[in-house]
Amino acid sequence: MVMLCEHVKERTHWVITFRTTMPGRARTRTRGRARRRESYQQEAPGGPRAPGSATTQEPAQLQSTPRPLWEEVRVVRPLQPRGAEGGGRGGAQSQGVKEPGPEAGLHTAPLQERRIGGVFQDLVVNTRRDMMHVKDSKTGSAGTVVQLLANHFRVLSRPQWVAYKYNVDYKPDIEDGNLHTILLDQHRRKFGERRIFDGNSLLLSRPLKEQRVEWLSTTKDKKIVKITVEFSKELTPTSPDCLRYYNVLFRRTFKLLDFEQVGRNYYTKKKAIQLYRHGTSLEIWLGYVTSILQYENSITLCADVSHKLLRIETAYDFINRTSAQAQTGNIREEVTNKLIGSIVLTKYNNKTYRVDDIDWKQNPEDTFNKSDGSKITYIDYYRQQHKEIVTVKKQPLLVSQGRWKKGLTGIQRKPILLIPQLCYMTGLTDEIRKDHSIMKELAKHTRLSPRRRHHTLKEFINTIQDNKKVQELLQLWDLKFDTNFLSVPGRVLKNANIVQGRRMVKANSQGDWSREIRELPLLNSVPLHSWLILYSRSSHREAMSLKGHLQSVTAPMGITMKPAEMIEVDGDANSYIDTLRKYTRPTLQMGMSCLLVFKVICILPNDDKRRYDSIKRYLCTKCPIPSQCVVKKTLEKVQARTIVTKIAQQMNCKMGGALWKVETDVQRTMFVGIDCFHDIVNRQKSIAGFVASTNAELTKWYSQCVIQKTGEELVKELQICLKAALDVWCKNESSMPHSVIVYRDGVGDGQLQALLDHEAKKMSTYLKTISPNNFTLAFIVVKKRINTRFFLKHGSDFQNPPPGTVIDVELTRKEWYDFFIVSQSVQDGTVTPTHYNVIYDTIGLSPDTVQRLTYCLCHMYYNLPGIIRVPVPCHYAHKLAYLVGQSIHQEPNRSLSTRLFYL
Repeated sequence: MVMLCEHVKERTHWVITFRTTMPGRARTRTRGRARRRESYQQEAPGGPRAPGSATTQEPAQLQSTPRPLWEEVRVVRPLQPRGAEGGGRGGAQSQGVKEPGPEAGLHTAPLQERRIGGVFQDLVVNTRRDMMHVKDSKTGSAGTVVQLLANHFRVLSRPQWVAYKYNVDYKPDIEDGNLHTILLDQHRRKFGERRIFDGNSLLLSRPLKEQRVEWLSTTKDKKIVKITVEFSKELTPTSPDCLRYYNVLFRRTFKLLDFEQVGRNYYTKKKAIQLYRHGTSLEIWLGYVTSILQYENSITLCADVSHKLLRIETAYDFINRTSAQAQTGNIREEVTNKLIGSIVLTKYNNKTYRVDDIDWKQNPEDTFNKSDGSKITYIDYYRQQHKEIVTVKKQPLLVSQGRWKKGLTGIQRKPILLIPQLCYMTGLTDEIRKDHSIMKELAKHTRLSPRRRHHTLKEFINTIQDNKKVQELLQLWDLKFDTNFLSVPGRVLKNANIVQGRRMVKANSQGDWSREIRELPLLNSVPLHSWLILYSRSSHREAMSLKGHLQSVTAPMGITMKPAEMIEVDGDANSYIDTLRKYTRPTLQMGMSCLLVFKVICILPNDDKRRYDSIKRYLCTKCPIPSQCVVKKTLEKVQARTIVTKIAQQMNCKMGGALWKVETDVQRTMFVGIDCFHDIVNRQKSIAGFVASTNAELTKWYSQCVIQKTGEELVKELQICLKAALDVWCKNESSMPHSVIVYRDGVGDGQLQALLDHEAKKMSTYLKTISPNNFTLAFIVVKKRINTRFFLKHGSDFQNPPPGTVIDVELTRKEWYDFFIVSQSVQDGTVTPTHYNVIYDTIGLSPDTVQRLTYCLCHMYYNLPGIIRVPVPCHYAHKLAYLVGQSIHQEPNRSLSTRLFYL
């Protein structure tokens, strides 16, 4: 597939983990080019509370201990921001940065019940019971039946007895989750070996003698901590809370297998793969991601392969190398721009941090206040706590704002200071990303084919079965797993009918129809009369080539085109914008819309993001013009004519034209896509993208952005967006639609009930105010980031299921109206299915209907004559939200709302 030039070198920011063959959403690595510098505050470990918090005097800091590898996550209650006066060199006082280690002080906190969250919270939401049309069956019948294998292993046995849950509290309270386990284990004789501890609560197979007990534990620095263990409730074997504890128990098996926890998952160094490119050593660790959950007929263990990519280079090495290669006068600014957004690993605690800034004013010789009021330098702290020797005294400190989580708005996070010499870089440099040979080599190791993935997972489950220590641990709770992959029936749907020009075609076995539509006229072509080509002096040859190719490729498409006005610019962002302003000023002064007069192609000398962002921001906000940006290097390729053909198609779509349509067999139905963009690097506003079809043929679309608070997932202005979309529909069609089908992406675990209560309810209420009896609504949650994989066995080999494969049994849930679809075909690696969950439906969509509609909508993405992974309204909403969140950073001009300007 040809990469379209509009995608100007996206940078991924969460590249430290390679989830094999997981195309998923490209993560943002929007660099903080002009970030606001703050005077960061220092906070001592175990320092006193911030004003307004508990005033209990806290003991001195606890001795550091390695974090247990069996812990699932650090499970602690959110605490109020902690603050302390700290003295830097010269006696200057500041407030601020949280001490750079996992250790924390102690304070008094009340005992309280912890609530189940995440996916376990979704499991108790029964969205199917109110849908009478699928009360008896939610299984479809259309398509050709195929037998598949899934990367799930059935749980053969589990505890059939009642378990007893106890809340565990520490006084003074402890933030460090690993210390919870160490202190509690001092009393293991009192509750036995058959226990599961998640950091805050304890699950026992037999009850303690008393409802509430208190034990005293001692830290390594001889501090006394009182542990209160209080009975919470009995858990039956079928309780979702039990499943959560089984997951905690299973993750403990990785320690027994000598795996190390890095982030959420576990990896082994034993089979590390080493590569060396561009002066950087790379290391790939093999790991696994697992979950134990209840499905339609059984509880299964889902296991998938994960990879962690490490660079054998410290942040200090990176700073020195970047400084030596810096071409600008401001070396610090260039280093900061390249380092911000990176993920670093501190090996002394195997934790990862995102670099949010660099504090050039401090160094490891600076001091902060300990909880007892004494001062300590960072050098001494790391030597005492982690046995780490800092040899470079004159180096800046890295600043991390802590782990960012979607939905946690309003929670203030204190920054953490890190020493570059002790931080190892992860992910890829820009130089490596541009090296096709090394990227191909990385893909060979991380994008596992179905056969290799099946083999790797088979080895893993056999290791679990054969390891004596692992089996002893699991047998304490009577947990046994099948070693065979779960067999699942699937059905392969027929490909949709695609209409372009006067011909009807279908996708081939690879989900592509580019050959079938070659030389065919477009479904709806728009003339290109007044348009500009802006190019730098070094791009003159490419500009003339582009102009010539466009003249030849547009005629067969049915696009009438007049010669473009060629304008040479200096090449910097301002030269493009100043030229555009000069040509559009007369039009604006006459009160005319630039949208009706000009179309613009900008040939960029390279993929500099700042230049691209500036041009797009101007053309999408101040002077709304359909525009296309293409990098000079793209036009130099051998397949330039093919690329120019795609550029012409994109221009036609951005001007209001259409390439093809798909037969859906539904009448008067509006399809809506919603997705959210969260800038987890710069912590800027979250962007919700709303896109809706505005005609029966699904060739016209309305779009709108809602700018929300950072991390906010639920969209508050859906009624306004829906009203505007319906208004545009009425302009295109003679009557209002009867039904609205919403595909909602960008939803985290634990959000199902909130979606029902807020978004689905608000949309339903608004439609009833327009016409109480004429509108019906369906709300479908789309989930792409899943670990389930399906394999099609072919003789002794394993292949990906063909496009259009539907799975709606076994790995679905009784409480949900859900299904999987493998819609796309992949050249390398294992295909990732998409999970759909119909959480609200007054239309009465049958399983065959909703599955066929969903698959048909995957044929409608105008950037690719092929089948994509999600329905097109969902993908358009994703494209819109990401363009605004990454480049524009403000709401686009409303005059562009009926154009696909975000393609």
